[in-house]
Amino acid sequence: MEERVEKQLYRLNAKEKWQKETGQFSMDYPKKSFSEKDGTMNLLNEYFFRNKDIYVSKHNRFADYPAHSHQFLELNYMLRGECKQVIEGKEETLQEGELLLLDIGCHHSIKATGENDILINILFRDQSINLEWLTGIKKKNSLVYDFLLNSAVDGQRMKKYIIFKSANIPHIKRVLEQIIVEYFLDEEFSTKMITLYLPILFTELVRKCDTYLSDEVKNLYSETNNIALNTLQLIEKEYRELTLSGAAASLGYNKNYLSNVIKKKIGETFTELVNKQKLLAADLLIESTSLPISEVIEQVGFQNKTYFYTLYKKKYGMLPLEKRNTSKGVK
Repeated sequence: MEERVEKQLYRLNAKEKWQKETGQFSMDYPKKSFSEKDGTMNLLNEYFFRNKDIYVSKHNRFADYPAHSHQFLELNYMLRGECKQVIEGKEETLQEGELLLLDIGCHHSIKATGENDILINILFRDQSINLEWLTGIKKKNSLVYDFLLNSAVDGQRMKKYIIFKSANIPHIKRVLEQIIVEYFLDEEFSTKMITLYLPILFTELVRKCDTYLSDEVKNLYSETNNIALNTLQLIEKEYRELTLSGAAASLGYNKNYLSNVIKKKIGETFTELVNKQKLLAADLLIESTSLPISEVIEQVGFQNKTYFYTLYKKKYGMLPLEKRNTSKGVK
């Protein structure tokens, strides 16, 4: 972290000095920045994005921040120290280096932070950037995520926030710190730099989505749901050569039992799921590389080219080269 920026973030502002002396919350934004309903603040787009598409701020320390929601996606990044929040009624602790994504309309409050706790808020004007958008991207390339999003736990869909253990993900940590430095130094081209960093940040988050959600969902699912989830995770890792017998041996289940659970819980056979993952992997290579299609077919583990072309056209409505040209805007 740039030393100048770190010193700036630790320096007490007027609001923090007052909160430190009194222990009472002082609203950091004018009344026009929020509306109130049922005693809860709703922070408004119109105030935060008057001149910019992204708004970054340091959370003021030393007092509890009351319950509120937003009209936009919010990222809370724990740069230093830790903080406790109550999010949708559940108390969570955000540790140093961790990132909290709060979806549009998610309610949360923040307990008083101390001298050494630096929490950074990153807000986005673009309402198309939300958890549904993030998970939709992941769903297109992940059997696991497709299963998680289509499964209901106690009749409810996935929760409105995700905590990423980004202290253990160097790329995410570096990108976040670069965004913070650029924003607070506000040098020439800083805004441009931030807009270039954002796609990298969200792509890294998309890659990690199922890692953090699947563990939580496992705690709520029945045993057979978890067998299905474990099987999908194994398929994602070893789809190129994985067989039903191999999966059953790896997971410690009878082959016929595993086959029946998968069909019942997911609605597809083991072979259909393996082929589905191969197609997802192939499509990613087709759209993001210039590898010959024959090499793509070999890389993802298809033995029969005709069979691959048949499955691919059925899933995507066109042949691989047509898909590649379409993605590149070639007519």
